[in-house]
Formats: sequence, C-alpha cells, structure tokens
Amino acid sequence: DYFYQQIRWQDLHAKPPHIQDNSQIPSAYSPEALAILQAEGPKYQYGQGCLSDGILGDWMGRVCGLEPIADESKITSHLQSVFKHNFRESLFEHINPQRCAYAYGHEAGLLLCTWPKSGRLSLPFVYSEEVWTGIEYQVASHLMMSGYVEEGLTIVRAARDRYDGVKRNPFNEIECGHWYARALSSYGLIQGMTGIRYDAINKTLTVKPRVSGDLKCFLSTATGFGLVCIENNKVTVDVKHGKIDVQCVDYVPYN
Repeated sequence: DYFYQQIRWQDLHAKPPHIQDNSQIPSAYSPEALAILQAEGPKYQYGQGCLSDGILGDWMGRVCGLEPIADESKITSHLQSVFKHNFRESLFEHINPQRCAYAYGHEAGLLLCTWPKSGRLSLPFVYSEEVWTGIEYQVASHLMMSGYVEEGLTIVRAARDRYDGVKRNPFNEIECGHWYARALSSYGLIQGMTGIRYDAINKTLTVKPRVSGDLKCFLSTATGFGLVCIENNKVTVDVKHGKIDVQCVDYVPYN
C-alpha cells in the first residue's frame, strides 16, 4: 500500500562498496559490517520502509502545474500510509537515537520513515527516526492536493504547536542549522488548500479550492503580487503591487 525501495547493488557497473579504489584495496569493513552488506546491501537505505517523502517528485510536479506522474490511486495510497504509519500524536514512547531536539516527549510529529511491514534494516538511513518540518509541510500539502485536507492540517498543527514561541522559535524551524530552507515547502500549503496557481505563459489563473465557502489567498508572480478572492462563487484578483495579467480563470468550486 506504499512505494518502497528495491535495494540493488550486486549487479551494477559500480564497484562494491567495500572496494575503495582502482587498486582493489579492501576498505576498513569489519567482518560484521561485511556480513550486513552481503545480507542487506549498502548501509543507509530504507528498503521496505514507508518513507514520508517517498513520492516527492509527484508533489514537485503538482506544485509546478504538471499532471500526476504515476497512478493516482497509488499516490493516494502512499500518502494515506504515510499518515497512518508515520504520524505520531505523541512521541513519548518513540526511541530516537539521533537528533531529538526537533520533536520529543508528548509532542506530535511525522517521522521520516517507519517499517510497518517489518524488514527494518540494521543500518537504515541516518535520520529515519527524526521529525523535520520541511517534510511535514510537503506531505501535508500533498495530502491536501489529494483531497485529504484534515489529515494535512493535523500535520501542520503538530508542527506549529512545537514551534509555539515557548519551546522553539516560531520563525526559525531548525534542521541541520537555523532557518533551514526545507521548511519553505510550507509555501506549497497555499496550493494544497486553495488550488491556486498562475500560469504566466498562458496567462491563466487556476483556482481549485479544497474547502468550501468564500476565501482570500495570497498570490505572488514574477511581475506582481496580490490577493485572489472567492466570494459567492466569483473569483477576483486584487493586485497590490506590480501587474498580474490574467486573461483566463479556470475555477472549479469545491463540491
């Protein structure tokens, strides 16, 4: 019910990981490490795990206005599995041997990877037990794009509750450093919730909200920014700065 990794390495053109250079000098693999390599493949993979950003490419395509690149039912199934298996309402009983400052104790969060069908590797990828807001926002907006708005909002609320201004800085979502860029995936939440996208080539504004009722939403383009407004099922654009040339509006109301 989710995409997984087929670890393939023995029949590739590249040399085995324990051979370092052209002189065929063995690396410093211990007998134990070499046994793991032979049984599971190179370290830091995820294999049968449920990876939260396992379909990142589909999300990036949708953000850019492309059609789904894979069977949409499989995309939906993966997203549902990620929410089911990787989201924790409390991390109190979760063991994280890596960096625990991102989320801990009774806080909620989305783990990077879990192994619900067993098959956990001896040396999985290093950060698998951690919680990153950049992945949380990406998964949340992808869920919204697929119609699972409440699940997406649940993840967003968990992230923002952790960065509440008391325990953590709400303007500095850390990862491998301060003000980490991956958290900018949160911008995708605008599209996830409102379905608003501007195509400057065709000068078309797409509006496909995942919620009902009137709304106002920020829109930024290369030539200007403003607000997209839906009121009584009518779409208008209120340009606050610059110019936004809209010649066609593709509006699909929420059912």
